[in-house]
Amino acid sequence: MPIDPAVAIGAHIGEVSFAWTPSDVLLYHLALGAGPDEQRYTYERDLVVVPTFATVAANLRVFEPPALSFPGVEIDLAKVLHGKQEITLHGPIPVEGKAVARSRIADVFDKGKAAVIVQEVDVTSADGSPLWTARSSIFARGEGGFGGSRGPSDRIEWPSRDPDFVLETPTLPQQALLYRLCGDRNPLHADPAFASAAGFPSPILHGLCTYGVVARVLINEFLDGDPSRVGSFATKFAGVVFPGETLRTRVWRGDDRLLVSTSAVEREDAPVLADTVLTFT
Repeated sequence: MPIDPAVAIGAHIGEVSFAWTPSDVLLYHLALGAGPDEQRYTYERDLVVVPTFATVAANLRVFEPPALSFPGVEIDLAKVLHGKQEITLHGPIPVEGKAVARSRIADVFDKGKAAVIVQEVDVTSADGSPLWTARSSIFARGEGGFGGSRGPSDRIEWPSRDPDFVLETPTLPQQALLYRLCGDRNPLHADPAFASAAGFPSPILHGLCTYGVVARVLINEFLDGDPSRVGSFATKFAGVVFPGETLRTRVWRGDDRLLVSTSAVEREDAPVLADTVLTFT
C-alpha cells in the first residue's frame, strides 16, 4: 500500500545540519529579481533577509531531486505537485548562520483521487533557539482512496470589496536560471525539451520563486521594506509562471494581515498564487 496514514502521521523523516553565508542570501535575492534600488537585499553593508529564504536555506547545496519514500509513504515523484507552502518566523533570519532542520510528516489527507501529504520542518539555530517553522503540502495524484481523513476546510473568507491595491511585477526571462542556483536543479526550469515532454511550451518558473518574489514586493510596499515585521506567509500554488511574464498581485489589507492573490497578466490573468496570507506586526 503506497500510503499508510497510521504509520506516516507523526513520523520523523530526518535531521539536517546546514549553514549559509551573506553570499547565499545575496544570490537568493537576485534570483527573486531584487535590483540596484533595493540595496538592503543586494549589498552586504545593511543586508536583511527576505523570510522566504527559509524555503531554500537547507538545500542550497543539494542538487538531486527529492525522494518521496518516508515511513508509510511511497509514491512516484512524477505524480506530485507542490500544493501549499507556509513559513512561520520566530524572529528575523540572520544574514549568516548555522542551523538544524528537523522534519516530520504532520498529516496525510485522502482526497479520493489524490493524497495530500503535509510535511513540517522546525529549524533551530546552533544554540537551539527557534528560527522558523515551514509547512509544505504535496498533492499526489492517483494516490487517494486509502481510507484516510479528507482533512479540514481551509477556505479563506475574502472581503466583498474590490482589492485595496493592485501591483504589477515583471519577472526576468532568466529568472528560473538564476533561481535554480539556489538548489532546485529540476530540468523542468531550464531544459526546453524536458519541459515539452512534461506538457509545457517552455521551461517554467519555480513556484517557490514566485512565492519569494511576491513576498519581496509585499514587504517593500506594505512593511516599509522591513522583513522582520513578517510573522507568517502562506500560499496555495494555483498555476505556473513562464519566465518573463508579469505578475499581477491583488491585495486586501487588514489590521495585521494582507490577503493576496496573484495572476499572470499575459495569459488573461491566469491564477498563479491563491489564498495567500501574510501576517505582520
